[in-house]
Amino acid sequence: MKDEYDLSTMKSRKNPYAKRLKKQITLRLDPDVITYFKAMSQEHDIPYQTLINLYLQDCVKSQRALDLSWLSDEATAPQG
Repeated sequence: MKDEYDLSTMKSRKNPYAKRLKKQITLRLDPDVITYFKAMSQEHDIPYQTLINLYLQDCVKSQRALDLSWLSDEATAPQG
């Protein structure tokens, strides 16, 4: 093995897995949601952000949709 390698002679190529990498975003969550996932993460010894991602992946795979029927016109109407 050489002590030094000349990397300037190497041909560069794009990472074929770059499209599969996770994207960093800012997400605003309620404190009780964070507390819930942090508690679960301690129980299962898995980082809480990984648990949130696993849960969201499960929602995508099962095509789970939100049921927003609990919102009524009265609840969204301005009070006064």
